[in-house]
Amino acid sequence: MPAAHLVLASASPARLALLRSAGIEPEVVVSDVDEDALTAEIGTAEPDVLVSALARAKADAVVAGREPAAEPAQPTVVVGCDSLFTIDGTTWGKPASPAEAVERIRAVRGGEGVLRTGHHVVAATDGRFVHGVAQTTVRFASMTDAEIDAYVATGEPLRVAGSFTLDGRSAPWVEGIVGDHTNVVGLSLPLLRDLLGRLDISIVDLWDDAP
Repeated sequence: MPAAHLVLASASPARLALLRSAGIEPEVVVSDVDEDALTAEIGTAEPDVLVSALARAKADAVVAGREPAAEPAQPTVVVGCDSLFTIDGTTWGKPASPAEAVERIRAVRGGEGVLRTGHHVVAATDGRFVHGVAQTTVRFASMTDAEIDAYVATGEPLRVAGSFTLDGRSAPWVEGIVGDHTNVVGLSLPLLRDLLGRLDISIVDLWDDAP
């Protein structure tokens, strides 16, 4: 059994896969946060403020819904994340429709933008929390209209911030990044390690196969 327990407040299969690739088998508890309503409430906040607020809302909702008696014997941390993509001063989350995804991808082809992921980590036993935002610059190749239509038809861009992902069908058009590649997938493993350390938990304490 790991020395510490991680609860992932996200339904993202990419985030789950990232943690598993790092030797961590998290408990997945999806929050009921209305991202659209919270985004509308915050309004024109800076992207860092918005992704931080969304990540915190997810983590706090899961912490609030956990029964104290259900806590395992080892220390437990709840991790909330949210990603947004900014290009030319405009910030996007997930597209609302295939038509919006097509419009966004046409806007980014041949250009570059910044993918931000807010991370909020809460120690479930005593309520201490830490947070941070990871930023990665992403440069895209040009896509033809036919390629964009084919990609959107897969449904993949409807599930991810900015209508693209580094670990899926859009990867051939990601020509380069500056920064942490795991952040583009949806959760920055280096930032998570740092945030856990601030709560006096080593990331190795979360390894599922630790000796």
